[in-house]
Amino acid sequence: MNLYGAVVAARNALYDRGVLKQSRLQRPVVSVGNLSVGGSGKTPFVILLAELLRERGVRVDVLSRGYGRRSSGVLAVEDDDPARFGDEPVLIRRRLGDVPVIVGASRYEAGVEAERRFETDLHLLDDGFQHRDLARDFDIVLLSPRDVEDCLLPSGRLREPLSSLRRADVIVLPASEEAPPADVVAGKPVWRVRRRIELAAGTPSRPFAFCAIADPERFRRDLENAGVEIAGVRYFRDHHAYGPSDIAALRQAADKAGANGFITTEKDAVKLGNFGEELGTSVARLVVELEKSHEAVDMLLNRTRLSVPRS
Repeated sequence: MNLYGAVVAARNALYDRGVLKQSRLQRPVVSVGNLSVGGSGKTPFVILLAELLRERGVRVDVLSRGYGRRSSGVLAVEDDDPARFGDEPVLIRRRLGDVPVIVGASRYEAGVEAERRFETDLHLLDDGFQHRDLARDFDIVLLSPRDVEDCLLPSGRLREPLSSLRRADVIVLPASEEAPPADVVAGKPVWRVRRRIELAAGTPSRPFAFCAIADPERFRRDLENAGVEIAGVRYFRDHHAYGPSDIAALRQAADKAGANGFITTEKDAVKLGNFGEELGTSVARLVVELEKSHEAVDMLLNRTRLSVPRS
């Protein structure tokens, strides 16, 4: 175990033994997280879960750190400004509309603000597995095949070892992948998800693809699986803030590749702002689907002790 792993293990042990205390909100908290640094599809899954709960009459809000934002304090997302709220909270608000999204470095303080301002039944904690300051009632962990073979930071991408899955209530795996060894999932219930790309009308026949996400190669594969003929690609670091020089470079690269347009992710479209219109960029929407979703939501509602929602 490296120094990073030793620090993580010590911190988790302090929480497990009750030395470090957790703050508890009045309403149930459901956390969606993972073990690795980005790229597991947490944000699309949060959106899906909010939609499934809303269909059952459960009023939810989303608590997020708001990674990369230039503001401070606790804020409810009110517009499409990623500099103020972070790109992922803005995307969640765009997709869910009337679902409150609250950002704050302290998810407990964000939850207090949510309970003060909004009449919701349940909090969804985005990227919350490592945020142990806040007590949760149900822990969902998204696991990728890569995680099983990976190692801890800084050598690998894991924020915690696989043994931390013992804290999970449910493990979410891609439907297309074989189950990991039994000792990894440790007898936890497993939910399966499928992912697909929805292409907008008028998507170019041979676009130049670009993105600034944690797993850009997965975006490229998703496009290829959707039948898109990609003229070329350009990747930026995750949460990159686009500027005029980036747009000029993209135009030059697309011309050189013989592309007839541009395509990017929903998350990048949030960060592009007016640059997206300048480029005429098409947006590929990532959609995730949960197998046996009704049974999954039943499990969640039972474990959070929510009564049968209003019709």
